Amino acid sequence: MIVVLMGVSGSGKTTIGMLLAAKLGCGFSDADSFHPPANVEKMRAGVALNDDDRWPWLLALRKAIEDWEARGLDHVLACSALKQAYREILAPWGDVTFVYLKGSAELIAPRLAARTGHYMNPALLDSQFATLEEPAGAVTVDIANTPDEIVAAILTALGRSPQGLSHAAS
Repeated sequence: MIVVLMGVSGSGKTTIGMLLAAKLGCGFSDADSFHPPANVEKMRAGVALNDDDRWPWLLALRKAIEDWEARGLDHVLACSALKQAYREILAPWGDVTFVYLKGSAELIAPRLAARTGHYMNPALLDSQFATLEEPAGAVTVDIANTPDEIVAAILTALGRSPQGLSHAAS
């Protein structure tokens, strides 16, 4: 099973992804690590990526998904996947479960402002929401809850038991 945690920057994809992968006993990857250096520099400078910037990145992600599947590995991937067209590249055969971490700009903006050590410029949040096409058919989870509550909701939606979560919110 491949699970893609999607949503705008600051929605908790990496935090939730690491917790979910640990609970599922599988691997975790952050799609940010697949970006070429030019994309990272654009985002660091506060310049929104365009589709031409994203296509090679999305194709690299799809290749990684196919590699995990070929090896029979379950994996959690944190990836914005903001547009339906992007999700179609990531899962052209419907072989991926998308989990949409949904929250308002009012909730997410302070999280981005407080975040350190990440290249995503908080000024790009508005462009992320402008690009976002909310997914139909994805598992949708409210990010106003604690990380443990979010992971428990995802596990329940995936048909897995959320029992045994012990991670303290950070």
